[in-house]
Amino acid sequence: MIVDRLNRVLRPLRGSNLEVFKFGMYLLFPIGWMYYFGTNLENRFSVQDFWPTAEQSHKIPYDREDIKAEVERIQREMRRRKERDAALMQAREAFKQPRVEEGAEVSTS
Repeated sequence: MIVDRLNRVLRPLRGSNLEVFKFGMYLLFPIGWMYYFGTNLENRFSVQDFWPTAEQSHKIPYDREDIKAEVERIQREMRRRKERDAALMQAREAFKQPRVEEGAEVSTS
């Protein structure tokens, strides 16, 4: 039954009719795609709380004291990261090369 309907639709699509059908599909498919994804974007593809609120976003300091406090905060953060990275590198080196205690012999078997 479905095959009969499909044959009735596709049988007249030969020659120039097929070319007109293909041209119509080439035009309508991208336009339909853009219409589907371009309309009602606020409701269809919205993610709740995606953008930060004013309280969550960065506040640019304008006063001299605020700027100085921000610079000190950034420097503290950089020092903390540098110390953490140094500790990680020491741990990594200690893990790679086990220490040989004095007086202990290394077996070479």
